[in-house]
Amino acid sequence: MFKYTKHTLKKIETLYGEMAYTIRYEKGNFNSGYCIVENRKIAVINKFFDTEGRINCLLEIFQFVEDYPVKDLTEASAKVFKQLHKMHNKAKSNSEEEVLEEEKSQE
Repeated sequence: MFKYTKHTLKKIETLYGEMAYTIRYEKGNFNSGYCIVENRKIAVINKFFDTEGRINCLLEIFQFVEDYPVKDLTEASAKVFKQLHKMHNKAKSNSEEEVLEEEKSQE
């Protein structure tokens, strides 16, 4: 798990930067707190979010990030990428298990 600190936020922002994503903090009418600009590597996050909210948005956005060659990242960013990828896969498998359990209970 990540600690919700400004240092962690900076690490995640650096990772996105190395993957050629632009992160902008702006005000707007966001339903989920962020939006991803269509067919572009731009993420706009609600500027009124605190550090924890910003990190959570970036973690949610990570599920939409295409597989990126880790060899193209710096060592520090590669480590963060692997942690995010591991968290995403774990969350994905947990949600799949919940769906299977729900289907079994409905039978």
